[in-house]
Amino acid sequence: MEAETSALERALHLERAGEARFSLRVEDGWQQGRGAFGGVVLGVLLRAVEASEPDAERRLRSLTGEIVAPVLVGEAEVFIEAVRIGKGVSTWGATLRQGGAIAARASVVLGRHRHDDHHWAPEPPQMGTAWQDEPSFPVDAPGPTFAQYFERCNVGPLPFSGNTDPEARGWIRPRAARVNWDAATVLATADAWWPASLALEPAPRPVATVAFTLQLFSPDPPPAPDVPLYYRARGLAAEHGFEMETRELWTPAGGLVALNQQTFVWIK
Repeated sequence: MEAETSALERALHLERAGEARFSLRVEDGWQQGRGAFGGVVLGVLLRAVEASEPDAERRLRSLTGEIVAPVLVGEAEVFIEAVRIGKGVSTWGATLRQGGAIAARASVVLGRHRHDDHHWAPEPPQMGTAWQDEPSFPVDAPGPTFAQYFERCNVGPLPFSGNTDPEARGWIRPRAARVNWDAATVLATADAWWPASLALEPAPRPVATVAFTLQLFSPDPPPAPDVPLYYRARGLAAEHGFEMETRELWTPAGGLVALNQQTFVWIK
């Protein structure tokens, strides 16, 4: 189990190479198709921003990103820019380059805790049986290469099952004895499930993310390091070969951890 923890950390690891530049090596085994899966790519951009933020009290509030080209196995660089550092909110830009060309970019908003006179969230999901009672997919289950690093217990419709609704539900966590649920790990986990719209399909069909937004929340109590999160997703609208869905991550106690919106394109 320890080696599996190291695999996830290696995938998100960067080295500072200058005041606004980081270097990394994209490891083999994290592919979704030709390139590394989006959760790791955007998680790397987030890690670079967090390493550059001078105020340790500011935490992720929102990340919006696009992966415009496959991020391939090999060397890459991340460049960051402080768009504005305000009294309580920081806005950063980050780009990942390979071979001199931009492959991914993100806009990241970090902020301090402020007054807390408003608090609401979506209705928590009906989680059914405890996660300990649900079987998980084996490591070698069919799917994208990166899925081997996540433990997933499905309780909703399977992909390519011809379901009548575009939805997905289940329990998920990185395959590790204890999970450090920091912002980058939560982001990667939110992206590690299949698109909800694949439940409608009768057979495999390639899709790709063209836009990604995630907001992070602070449930009380926080996610336990040895417990998976409950995942709920639903496709909200589709036309002209594009589809938008919302994703949620929850603690077993019903605390909201993250909201994620993604726009997908059906490749064919």
